[in-house]
Amino acid sequence: MNALLSLLGRVGLSLIFIVSGWGKIAGYAATQGYMESMGVPGVLLPLVIALELGGGLAILTGVFTRWTALALAAFSIASALVFHANFADPMQAINFWKNVAIAGGFLTLAANGPGLLNLQSRVLRRRDTATR
Repeated sequence: MNALLSLLGRVGLSLIFIVSGWGKIAGYAATQGYMESMGVPGVLLPLVIALELGGGLAILTGVFTRWTALALAAFSIASALVFHANFADPMQAINFWKNVAIAGGFLTLAANGPGLLNLQSRVLRRRDTATR
């Protein structure tokens, strides 16, 4: 049961980043303009896309889970502080706390690992079996 719950948790945490990464690719110029309007250099957008899309896929598949979860937790807090810290706007306040909650989920994932159903352990098990 824990293995299934861990997998479902990874799916839930990863999808928002995978979808967001694809959305940034589709709306590249608009996203870059928005970042710059918030004081973030637009030249960082490829790194943001790589982290969101690549990190989301890594979490989904359970590859490099602990390090990726730490990176996405930090990214979630940083983006909350930069893009959602206008507490006078109730929607921005909700987005701020949503990012904090997501970071909490990633910290829990970093502490506990991906669970039994993950690609990395399957590859390592196959490699161990092949070298015996």
